[in-house]
Amino acid sequence: MRDRVSVDIQAGVADVRLNRADKMNALDNAMFQALYEAGKSLAEESDLRAIVLSGEGRCFCAGLDTSNFAQAAGGKREQQPRSGHQPFDKAEGAIANFAQQPGWVWQDHPVPVIAAVHGVAYGGGLQIALGADIRFVAPDARLSVMEIKWGLVPEMSGTQTLRHLVPLDVAKELTFTGRIVSGNEAKELGLASHVCENPREAAMTLAMEIATRSPAAIRASKQLLNESAVGSYEAGLDLEATLQRSLLGKPEQIETVKAQLERRAPSYAPKRK
Repeated sequence: MRDRVSVDIQAGVADVRLNRADKMNALDNAMFQALYEAGKSLAEESDLRAIVLSGEGRCFCAGLDTSNFAQAAGGKREQQPRSGHQPFDKAEGAIANFAQQPGWVWQDHPVPVIAAVHGVAYGGGLQIALGADIRFVAPDARLSVMEIKWGLVPEMSGTQTLRHLVPLDVAKELTFTGRIVSGNEAKELGLASHVCENPREAAMTLAMEIATRSPAAIRASKQLLNESAVGSYEAGLDLEATLQRSLLGKPEQIETVKAQLERRAPSYAPKRK
């Protein structure tokens, strides 16, 4: 797991880092699995007080590994995850599927999770950051709900976190356009909690402060605030997966990927009436 995600626990605070710096922490199946395993294993740490989630190297996370899209455009797919799960598989009793787990595992975690975002957080990378409870973002960071670039919808639980952070019209604009926003604009929109020059340092400082508070009260507070959110997460996540299935691998989505990789405008066949 450490070749994708590193975990270091000190004084009740877990320092969790995406550890694929040579690939800008891009998400492949091994990274999906490692993030989920890190979150689940930390949930079993009874003395844990808080988690800081960040990325090594130049950025937080550049999103899905683009080699996956190149394979998809050629009619191929990345090899099946080591767990044997397909992206839309959901374990019995779970509300999130394999693709959604890397983002949702932090939202569902019993202790506060603080994301420290620098460089870029694109697509799946942003959805992972949105799974955190609090986000510190560098002013020159770049964030984007980028799935539309590939002819897809956000499928890593981002729709269920984004809708509680920004007004619906803002969520729609960002999702429809894939527009890149700076750290400063992200704060104005509600995507970021704080803007600072050193997000990881600031996140660790806050985590250490949280670690001094009543652990039971902190855990109860997170559970209370999460469950008070309006709407059904399960229904939203199921719809997300259903819509993604309806898009993935279809001619329009493949054309979108090919056009992106070939740096040309896509050509879509007219819809039959």
